[in-house]
Amino acid sequence: MTTNKLIYQFRVELLEIEPSIWRRIQVPAEYSFWDLHVAIQDSMGWLDYHLHEYRVKRPHGRKVVEIGIPDTETDREVLSGWEVPISAFFVQPGVAAAYDYDFGDGWHHKVLLEGILLREPSIKYPVCVAGERACPPEDCGGVPGYERLLETLSKPRTEEYRDMVAWLKGHAKNYFPYKPDHFDPAEVKFWNPAKRWKVAFGKNAHREF
Repeated sequence: MTTNKLIYQFRVELLEIEPSIWRRIQVPAEYSFWDLHVAIQDSMGWLDYHLHEYRVKRPHGRKVVEIGIPDTETDREVLSGWEVPISAFFVQPGVAAAYDYDFGDGWHHKVLLEGILLREPSIKYPVCVAGERACPPEDCGGVPGYERLLETLSKPRTEEYRDMVAWLKGHAKNYFPYKPDHFDPAEVKFWNPAKRWKVAFGKNAHREF
C-alpha cells in the first residue's frame, strides 16, 4: 500500500516532568522528519525558536542516526530532516526516537510510533487527538526553571510572583495566565511545514516540496 493512504500515529512525551506532559498526533506517512518536527512543535505548544534534533536507530541495526538541521560548525554528521522520510526509520509500531528541542534549556522528548492507520477522507491531517497538560513556557530555564515557575505562581502577593507574571505577560506568546493543567486538542493549530521551512531558512533557499 502506498504511503499516501496511510497515517502514522505518534505519542510524544516530554521527559523528566511529572505529571506527564504528552500529545497524541496523527500525521501523513509521507512526512519528512522536518514535517514531523513542525507537527510536534505545534501540538506541544513550542514556538520553534531553537534548534532541534532527533536520535533514532536505523531499522534492524544498532547505529544511532542524528537527524535535524545539519551542523556546519563541526564534523558531526546530522542528516537534513527535510530530506529524510519518517517511513525510512519508523518502519513498524513500537519504534521510538529521541527528540531534543532547545539545547540550552534541554527539553527531551520520546516520540513513539503507536500505530499505522488508514487515512480518513473526512479528516485534515495532521491532527492532535489527545494529550495532557500545558507545555512549559519557552525559555523558562529547562526542567529546574519550570519547577521554579510553578512554585512561584503558587505564592501570590510576593515580589517573585509579580516578576514572574510580568515575564509571562511580556513574552512573545503572552503566557499569562499560565494554566499548567490545561490542554485541549481542539485548540491545536498546525502550520504548513513548507511555509515554516521558508520562514526558518529564507524564501530564496532551495528545497523541493
